[in-house]
Amino acid sequence: MAGKELKYEIINQIGVISTSSSGWNTELNRVSWNGNEPKYDLRSWSSDHIKMGKGITISEEELIVLAKLLEKELGFLKKD
Repeated sequence: MAGKELKYEIINQIGVISTSSSGWNTELNRVSWNGNEPKYDLRSWSSDHIKMGKGITISEEELIVLAKLLEKELGFLKKD
């Protein structure tokens, strides 16, 4: 994969989770990588979306499972 240009298109920006002191945002977006079907993507981005950090990309099905897990965890946290 070395030397191969990575192509991406942010289809929609869902939201910013946090912003670092350097101005980079950790964001949840739907991204099409190399022209493929868009997936949900969680990673850090420079403010102009030209540079990116490491992240994770998940399918819609995986997002649904993650949402259920987070809902369960948030219910647990509210009990404290």
